[in-house]
Amino acid sequence: MSYAPTDARASQMRGVPTKPVAMRWSSNSTNSTIEALVDRQVDGILMIAPLTSRADLDKIAESIPMVVLGRHEKSAIYDSVFDDDEYGASLVVEHLIGLGHRRIGHISQKDASRARPSASLISIRADSYARVMLDHGLEDEIAVAMTAWTEEGGYAGTRELLARAPGVTAIFAGADQAAFGALAAVHEAGLSVPGDVSVAGYDNTRMVALDHISLTSVDQDGLIMGRTAGRLLLERVEGRTASVRFSVTPSLVPRRSTAAPRAG
Repeated sequence: MSYAPTDARASQMRGVPTKPVAMRWSSNSTNSTIEALVDRQVDGILMIAPLTSRADLDKIAESIPMVVLGRHEKSAIYDSVFDDDEYGASLVVEHLIGLGHRRIGHISQKDASRARPSASLISIRADSYARVMLDHGLEDEIAVAMTAWTEEGGYAGTRELLARAPGVTAIFAGADQAAFGALAAVHEAGLSVPGDVSVAGYDNTRMVALDHISLTSVDQDGLIMGRTAGRLLLERVEGRTASVRFSVTPSLVPRRSTAAPRAG
């Protein structure tokens, strides 16, 4: 997942000093992490796809201004900024079906967060893939490799999908990083992209546009998401209490990694 840094220029224009602090977050370190941030005298917290539960997020937001990026929950005490993952995933699958693919696999990962499935981007993307397949009468072709959104996970997931009989002709990786591993696995299997297998990712990260990669991907406009999250956090620090939910409508960026399947 790729987001732009929060816009420090906006805070400087408001006369608000910024003090970026990078912290490793896990579902088991809520209290210690918050205590560390308070010790560093931060005025607000921006969390990116935190693993902790909704109840814990509410508890944190009661004591310090907070914006959550990448989770879909509704909260009365913190702000949420997220991509419309259901629409984004649908764009990919509809694109592949429109090209003529039927055997379309999906690379997902186990959700380590304590978020409800309806609030987790991992679950939303996987569920949207399955829904679109069902809508087109392709329920028998649904194939999900549950690995990880890493290059290693994409590689392993693609090997699993290709080993099925018959193998898939297209792969929707839930993140670009996993798609990079998928590209490697397809080539290692002696197949070509997109001649034998089309591959699409999600996030439209910087590397996907490189000529030797040219990966079809979903652009969730990380620049707008990052700047919006930063602006909302500054508003919270300055005293706003009404909660805001900001959703970005993604777009599909087709590139050379997807094409119609071979005839026959």
